[in-house]
Amino acid sequence: MTTTPTGARQPQKTTRRTGRRHSRRRNWAGGLAGWIWLVIVAVPLYWTLITSLKAQSRYYASNPLVPSAAPTLDNYRLVIESDFLRYFVNSIVVTAGAVAPAVVFSFMAAYAIVRGWHMRSLRAINRLFLLGLAIPLQATVIPVYLIIIKMHLYDSLLALILPSIAFAVPLSVLVLANFIRDVPKERFDSMRVDGATEWTTLWRLAAPLTRPAILTVTIFNALTIWNGFLLPLILTQSPGHRTLPLALWTFQGQYGVNVPAVLAAVVLTTLPLLVLYAFGRRQLLSGLTAGFSR
Repeated sequence: MTTTPTGARQPQKTTRRTGRRHSRRRNWAGGLAGWIWLVIVAVPLYWTLITSLKAQSRYYASNPLVPSAAPTLDNYRLVIESDFLRYFVNSIVVTAGAVAPAVVFSFMAAYAIVRGWHMRSLRAINRLFLLGLAIPLQATVIPVYLIIIKMHLYDSLLALILPSIAFAVPLSVLVLANFIRDVPKERFDSMRVDGATEWTTLWRLAAPLTRPAILTVTIFNALTIWNGFLLPLILTQSPGHRTLPLALWTFQGQYGVNVPAVLAAVVLTTLPLLVLYAFGRRQLLSGLTAGFSR
């Protein structure tokens, strides 16, 4: 009978103890950086909320970081009475009218690119979409303005919807194409054996399996278009076609700015985004990372 030396097990115990010591170590630097970043993010939000509850006459006479002793909702009442509902409806129409066509078109384009990758024309179209990611919105303002003028769409909601669709498509195609590539090829082959057409395969197979990506691009594009400021500023003129970000100018006069009213409008404008993000946060983060990490 052979015996195992007791000293042979000693390195394992040392390794375990060392691992426990490393696991008990705390990243103080990372924790401190996290708290500092939390303060940097929270202070502007806190200032926005407490300032929106201050009277305009007391805004410059009080400490900006101290809440008002007599908070008031007059600023919110002023915002709602200043055609806020009209601007809110305009933002909903522009966001929904741009997001829905952009997502549907991007999904069909991504499916065609992935399934027809052997075709040179589709590969060229994919490179064209990737090129669209490199072109910023600011660089195309003048051409877009001239096109809208030629189409007689200036100062209309459609003038905001069409460019928003164009700028939402490239990133949506990229995200959706990465998800569709992860669908096993055998599933597409089995659908073809069963006699399904490409259209049926698109909506019966690819759409359910890529639902997280579809929700991701929907939420992301909705947030981007809802916060859009440059296109409404350039392509609209009358107050009846303003969106919420542009409507903040209503509370800016020639010689002064009603800061509490502006911040009250900011709070009301942000509420729909907070609700949308609260319901789609997990889907948005998982969808943006899953397509590139698989």
